[in-house]
Amino acid sequence: MNLFFLRHGKAEPRGSIWASDGKRPLTSEGEKKMYEAVRGLQALELSFDIILSSPFARAWRTAEILAEAYGAKKLVQTNNLLPEAGEIDLIEEVNARFASFERVVLVGHEPFLSTLISILLTGGAGVSIDLKKGALCKLSVEKLVLGKCAVLEWLLTANQMSRLGKGKD
Repeated sequence: MNLFFLRHGKAEPRGSIWASDGKRPLTSEGEKKMYEAVRGLQALELSFDIILSSPFARAWRTAEILAEAYGAKKLVQTNNLLPEAGEIDLIEEVNARFASFERVVLVGHEPFLSTLISILLTGGAGVSIDLKKGALCKLSVEKLVLGKCAVLEWLLTANQMSRLGKGKD
């Protein structure tokens, strides 16, 4: 299985205007940068079988942008990608519901995503990974378990992805 970890794009700042952190949307700049980043992914000729997303507005919109660009019909919300979710719960859900898929995208938040990446690469949460807003990380996994089971294929920032898509029409 190829697991892709996509951090949501730039969101509106926390504050009293958003009664709930889960309702904070992407900024207009955040949306624009995500569209540019996705164009870069298309230049790499990537494909995805399913996109799983946190239900928080900023992550869900990021997942929608990816799905729009790829014409993906398999876009699923899961509470197991919320910021306070447990890594084992997400792994159990992926194994139970999506194990037949070859390319799975997980759209969520920090520090949850980088912690999970670290655990899958090394068995512990100690690897410092700077997963910037809009960044995408690819891991290959033979059998998904909570522990060392993955190999890092690559990690791209949103800016790097955008540059890959420049001039591609």
